[in-house]
Amino acid sequence: MRAPEIEDSTREERLEVVKNKFRCISDCDSCGLCQIFKGKDPMVVYQDYIDGKCSFLEISKKLREG
Repeated sequence: MRAPEIEDSTREERLEVVKNKFRCISDCDSCGLCQIFKGKDPMVVYQDYIDGKCSFLEISKKLREG
């Protein structure tokens, strides 16, 4: 599922996208999410997207850059 643009979605919709996209599967050896997010909760990492302050893509790019 692609993350909706801020102007085309509600805060609740963006929150659900982040929750569903980065769901913990409790199998760290197979998943890798904790490593990608450097131990941070994806909800914290994408908080500005959820709040409508920054696009999903902008946050993803910053995350990749380190």
